[in-house]
Amino acid sequence: PIPGADAPHVHYLRSFADSKAIVRKTSTAKRAVVAGASFIGLEVAASLRQRGIDVDVVAPERVPLERVMGHELGRFIRSLHESHGVVFHLGETVTAIDGRRVSLSGGSTLDADVVVMGVGVRPATALAEQAGLTVDRGIVVNEYLETSAPGIFAAGDVARWPDPRSGEHVRIEHWVVAERQGQAAAKNILGRRAPFADVPFFWSQHYDIPINYVGHAERWDEVRIDGSMDAHDCAVSYMQAGRRLAVATIYRDRESLQAELAMEQS
Repeated sequence: PIPGADAPHVHYLRSFADSKAIVRKTSTAKRAVVAGASFIGLEVAASLRQRGIDVDVVAPERVPLERVMGHELGRFIRSLHESHGVVFHLGETVTAIDGRRVSLSGGSTLDADVVVMGVGVRPATALAEQAGLTVDRGIVVNEYLETSAPGIFAAGDVARWPDPRSGEHVRIEHWVVAERQGQAAAKNILGRRAPFADVPFFWSQHYDIPINYVGHAERWDEVRIDGSMDAHDCAVSYMQAGRRLAVATIYRDRESLQAELAMEQS
């Protein structure tokens, strides 16, 4: 735990109530520190900047979102935020919060009227573990979203399921996937025995730039870029052995939908 992380001006964004609390706080704030350069952290940073608040983002990685989006798109996202006035402190973490002073691992301090913790969450697997279900960085399920105990199902952020395209068990934290899995799990609870094979999809909005992502790629050996990120018109494909596992697009909605359809049919 970070000393001071329970202070009243330190917020998390996990619910609509959290969102309203942050909005109320920012009505009088002038400076904010966002801990974490995740999707949540960066979307919060964009929202705060649009409200005229000075924003510092502190994160341990060297390139924002590199693990998910790759170096090229991560570098573009960083430059986009910097062009809107966000100041990054990469390769560092928040070590303590003492009133308005936020201490970083590199020894420097930042002033903040509000601190938003966007450092991610862990799946809540305690109940599953106590029940003896198979757990591996989430609750392991089969293609019907059924756990290791027959008749017990899991869906959403907590479920690690077999992706038929990559051949790997994956866990995806996005409400679109959770919603679709909930529908599939309900059908299977009713005895339909319908495998969940939907193509994962999510989007992330940064200022006026939407990034749509379809498929799933935890690793790749090639990144193919069609178009120009700087011109806000591109498709970024994540390839493994010549096969496209995922594609991220900026202002190419038709191409994103076509990629999703092609993955469904493959």
